[in-house]
Amino acid sequence: MKPEIAELQTELAEVKQAVADALAYGEKLGASAMECALTRSRGISVETRLGEVETVEFNKDGALGITLYKGQQKGSASTTDLSAQAIRASVEKALEIARYTSPDPFAGLAPAELMARDVPELDLCHPGDQSADYALAQALQCERHALALDERIVNSDGASYSSHVGYRVYGNSHGFLDGYLQSRHAMSCSLIGKQGEAMQRDYAYTVARATADLESPEHVAEQAAHETLARLGARKINTAKVPVIFRADVANSLFGHFVGAISGGNLYRKSSFLLDKLGEVVLPDWLTIKETPHLSGALASSPFDHEGIATSDRVIVDKGVLQSYLLTSYAARKMQMTPTGHAGGIHTWQVSQSEQSLADLCRTMGTGLLVTELMGQGVNLVNGDYSRGAAGFWVENGEIQYPVEEITIAGNLQDMLRTIIAIGNDTDMRHGVRTGSVLLESMHVAGN
Repeated sequence: MKPEIAELQTELAEVKQAVADALAYGEKLGASAMECALTRSRGISVETRLGEVETVEFNKDGALGITLYKGQQKGSASTTDLSAQAIRASVEKALEIARYTSPDPFAGLAPAELMARDVPELDLCHPGDQSADYALAQALQCERHALALDERIVNSDGASYSSHVGYRVYGNSHGFLDGYLQSRHAMSCSLIGKQGEAMQRDYAYTVARATADLESPEHVAEQAAHETLARLGARKINTAKVPVIFRADVANSLFGHFVGAISGGNLYRKSSFLLDKLGEVVLPDWLTIKETPHLSGALASSPFDHEGIATSDRVIVDKGVLQSYLLTSYAARKMQMTPTGHAGGIHTWQVSQSEQSLADLCRTMGTGLLVTELMGQGVNLVNGDYSRGAAGFWVENGEIQYPVEEITIAGNLQDMLRTIIAIGNDTDMRHGVRTGSVLLESMHVAGN
């Protein structure tokens, strides 16, 4: 066992004991129910610009959150000090707050029978070198390589490298108390290119649980340079209604809006365009979405959610039909349904795809817009209206012709999701939603 892992496991055991002590003290004070959670992380983040060190930041953070129930009254407090005295003071403070809150009939812990009793080992923690020398060497190597690739790369917005390890612990008065180790490492590079008097900016990044799974500094640099140079000579296009491809690295945002629309908070507030759509067709009949929380080493894997509910494989959409909402225990009680283990978010969605590459999708599209960047927040989940700034490439006869900018794409999410024509095999693994590029039947594109 690596020394770093052994040290983290020792810390994890100490925190679990602190949580157990907090729960016991809450019970002694007369709490009817109680839960505690702590996510702690330590590591380094560095930034460089034009070959010089910009920032070096070491951090260690994470507070113990305590939520205590007195009947249906709820009080919360937190502490970064895990001494017995500080924890007891926080429990007392949470109890005091609970006495003054209004009763909420839907408040409380998740059902005891849904707690994770067998917590699988998911290989989520791979400590890396967190020395300043190593981190800076990675960022500097990436940026210097990028700046030397092409004379049209005239400036840099910098490169960054980060490495963090930590753990998550959760316990409640159902008798559930467990935790797991986790890590995350990332590197990015942002460049500025110039052609004539026009300038463009773009970037590339890599992220993984293990440093061995990161792309090399040279690869990130070359990808950032490629993306930046490809945008030079960008122009506006005429307003039209055309087919649109969301490239894989932005396509996850499309499904991100879908996640929001089937999440309990928006549903019980009746602020979702997919309200009352359970069991109905919401996507094309060839499209299936599966959730796989226990993928070894995946960025969004988790053995249990933020309420201690066991995660499990789940079909979200089966051949276009919505099979599951995403419900916390609070939302489930509001909706008279069963919690689904999504407190804290989703756990690695696998979106079905065709065997078409991005180039194949362009040929299928014929003439239209390939979107590689989205800007703004013009999305209304209540009615599904969608309008965002965009940049990308104009495609004719199935081939990319030139880059485009200063355009807006608009549609309605309900229609957009139902009219997905194909999804490519260029799956982006860096997000909780694993999807390839998405070809939509048509959207309004506003330009000249």
